[in-house]
Amino acid sequence: MKVAVHNIEGKETAKKVDLKKDIFGIEPNDHAIYLDVKQYLANQRRGTSKTKERGEITGSRRKIRKQKGSGMARVGDIKNPIFRGGGRTFGPKPRDYDSKLNKKVKRLARKSALSYKAKDNNIIVLEDFSFNTPKTKEYLNILNNLDQLNSKTLMVLSDANKNIFLSSRNLKKAKVVRASDLCTYEIMNANKLLILEGSVKEIEETFNN
Repeated sequence: MKVAVHNIEGKETAKKVDLKKDIFGIEPNDHAIYLDVKQYLANQRRGTSKTKERGEITGSRRKIRKQKGSGMARVGDIKNPIFRGGGRTFGPKPRDYDSKLNKKVKRLARKSALSYKAKDNNIIVLEDFSFNTPKTKEYLNILNNLDQLNSKTLMVLSDANKNIFLSSRNLKKAKVVRASDLCTYEIMNANKLLILEGSVKEIEETFNN
């Protein structure tokens, strides 16, 4: 699939890149995408929620009232879960939400996500560029030139570029990643993928290994 290369002024150049069909043109597998996104979101959870159970509450063990004859329900001490300030029944405990997913499934999910973006014409290939210093205004100018100022964008670089990363860090809807760090969630969460020309080859090498 041939895609025109744009410059940072937002105009098409005479150059075109070939997006390989086995990465950007496969039949998307929705279940693989679901599994990968589910794993990603689960791994973001810290799992530190904790509530005190009956045995952890500080309080008297004295029985509130006698067992029979009051005409009311039987109760124990003040730490009973039915009382205000009592212990929590079956409350959350610290736990690890991390899960594992087969590498082939993860690769299929990312290819499926890229194929969806390519199918919907939501991929823009940009000429390689760099900033001399971190400048959010320059990054905003690029987005404005591409008419993506109000869209969620994911820019894919071939190598880490500190100046580009810092220029986008304060923008809520903009994210910058390396091609080797692409994940299904970020691909699907973005409205547009801004792929630098040099990172196309890096993506192909990453998914073919």
